[in-house]
Amino acid sequence: MPARKRKVAYPPARTTTKGGARAPETRPERQVATSIDTTAAVGRKGLAIGDRVRIASAGLYSGEAAVIERFTGTAIPTAVVRTDAGNRRTVRTIDLVDIDSDPEAARP
Repeated sequence: MPARKRKVAYPPARTTTKGGARAPETRPERQVATSIDTTAAVGRKGLAIGDRVRIASAGLYSGEAAVIERFTGTAIPTAVVRTDAGNRRTVRTIDLVDIDSDPEAARP
């Protein structure tokens, strides 16, 4: 009688979960890293193409003076501005401050 073949034992797949899912109470508390500005959907009124503005938001071009080139119609009103350094940027309209009407915004 021929010898019986042994069953092949394969190692567990690398994609298997180890130990199953953790209980919800053992998960670390997640910190909120961002906040949502709910007034952004309203936008800022009184801005027009060609107005000189200062970018008031935090970011790469924060505090820089710019000229509004066009407005984009999205859920959150935005404007395409060209900074004095020649860079083009899309900015939410609530982050723009009119330099001509606000003397505080004229200062860098």
